[in-house]
Amino acid sequence: MKIVCVTSCATGIAHTYMAAEALKRAGKAAGHEMIIETQGAGGYKPTSVDVIKSADAIIFANDVGIRDLDRFDGCKIVQAIPKQAIKDAAALIKQAEELAGK
Repeated sequence: MKIVCVTSCATGIAHTYMAAEALKRAGKAAGHEMIIETQGAGGYKPTSVDVIKSADAIIFANDVGIRDLDRFDGCKIVQAIPKQAIKDAAALIKQAEELAGK
C-alpha cells in the first residue's frame, strides 16, 4: 500500500520531523511504501499531484494548515495532530489501512 504523510506543527521544527520519522518507521514496519512531506520552518518540497493521486491513503499530522491543500481533493485522508503520530504512529497507519480497505 502507498501512503502519503504530511506533517506540520505550529513552530515547524521538532514535532514536524518527529511525527514524520514516527510515521515513516511505522509504515515501513507494516510493509507500506511511505512518502513523507514535511512542512516546516524551512519551507517544504511539495509532493506531486501524480504521487498523491496514486496513494491509497493520506495521513495529515498537523497543528497548522496544510499548504496547497487542494492537491489532496478527493483523497482518503486520516486526520491527526503531530503528537498522535509521535505517540502512536502505528494506530494512524491502521486507520489508513482501514480507510483504504486494505
